[in-house]
Amino acid sequence: MRLTSMNSVGTSGTAYRVWTDDPAGFSTQRITPMHHNFHEHPLFQVPELVKLGMELSKVEQCRFMDPRRTISSALSHEGRPPGGRSIEEFFERMEEPGSSCAFYNIEVVPRYQALLLSVVNSMRSLVEREQPDIFRVNGFVFLSAPPSVTPFHIDRENNFWLQLHGHKILNVWDHRDRSIVPADAVEDFIVTQSLKKVRFSEAFLSLGLEFDARPGDAIYFPSTSPHMTRSEVDGNAPGDRLSISIGVTFYTATTREVARIHQVNRVMRKCGLSPSYPRESPTADAVKSAIGGFVGAGRARLGAARARFISMTTSRRMRHTPPPGSY
Repeated sequence: MRLTSMNSVGTSGTAYRVWTDDPAGFSTQRITPMHHNFHEHPLFQVPELVKLGMELSKVEQCRFMDPRRTISSALSHEGRPPGGRSIEEFFERMEEPGSSCAFYNIEVVPRYQALLLSVVNSMRSLVEREQPDIFRVNGFVFLSAPPSVTPFHIDRENNFWLQLHGHKILNVWDHRDRSIVPADAVEDFIVTQSLKKVRFSEAFLSLGLEFDARPGDAIYFPSTSPHMTRSEVDGNAPGDRLSISIGVTFYTATTREVARIHQVNRVMRKCGLSPSYPRESPTADAVKSAIGGFVGAGRARLGAARARFISMTTSRRMRHTPPPGSY
């Protein structure tokens, strides 16, 4: 879909946006199939994305995955391509089966920061009627040549997931379903980034939603929604063997409040208690959120002090450390 708008991103005259067929029915609490036209944007074409990957590789934000991983594997990645290849060689041969890499936090590059904001801004009014105060918009680009998978995991952020090139299968589950990921596993991840208790089972497949995504397809899913992806060999024509998607993630006042509740719940659970899950008890949530705010502020001060100490005691350039999730 092409529209002319004064709010266009870039200079092409095309208004790029994400949209839903049912704006009135959109909810930040539900997995929602959507549409977009960002796959037409010049900055999301393969040559420009390769340039971006080369830029991000200099600060270790271009990460590479082991081609032997499965949907049950740990979510891990390395700063160098497997097999001893150079980064330049990886991009030259990235259509070879099993090749896979991810660009983390592309918003550090100003031209992409503006692009990510335009993705979120196109849906901002619908998001903020339920979850005000959108902040910290991040972007994660994934390039993979079939066969390739992204293991089962959860993320902290709300996610607009867009397919840009080729096709990919996304499986995603309701974030409120505790039979998929138990409460203590969510709490561990929110507080410590640990995914050790987030485990996949074949029995889950019939309990979630599966999307065969093509360019122009988008899916919104809420914070902590379990998900995984795979790209499969299906006889694609030459030049269409590469699958590229992007997760545009963001936090809100609601995700911040829920994270604070999880922090308190984790402490209570370690004391042998069985706390109510967020949104099960408004009264308990209010108390936990207030306590969690103090706890979070204390953790932030300790983290800042630690970072200052490290910067004073090492001459090495501080590099961005990618989070374990955010697919």
